Amino acid sequence: MLNDPLANAFSSVLSYEKNGKPEVLVHPVSRLIRKILTILQDNLYVGSFEEITDARGGVIKLHLLGSINKCGVIKPRFAIRLDEYEKFEKRFLPAKDFGLLIVSTPSGIMTHVQAKNAGLGGRLLAYCY
Repeated sequence: MLNDPLANAFSSVLSYEKNGKPEVLVHPVSRLIRKILTILQDNLYVGSFEEITDARGGVIKLHLLGSINKCGVIKPRFAIRLDEYEKFEKRFLPAKDFGLLIVSTPSGIMTHVQAKNAGLGGRLLAYCY
């Protein structure tokens, strides 16, 4: 039983990445998972992905680049203000300007750098470095 599909997706991506596999199948698919994978692709953590639809929620075939050291979901999903980003960067990322936090803001899902530049707070979803 899947209680948190996003956590399961990140867990399988990290597991396949650590084992040196070239691709992973992520299922089930949601708009949230699709958007987060797009953000990771834009920041060169994962390669291209294609969506395969089936009757059970769909599957994403994700090509791995071997550039993820650690990724995970942040639970509980902390509410974060504009002046609190540095505190959570220190908590979840290993060094300054290394890695990214993924934040759900009123303007959509984005990285913490984009949210800081836009002056937005939100809720922390995940981290990757």
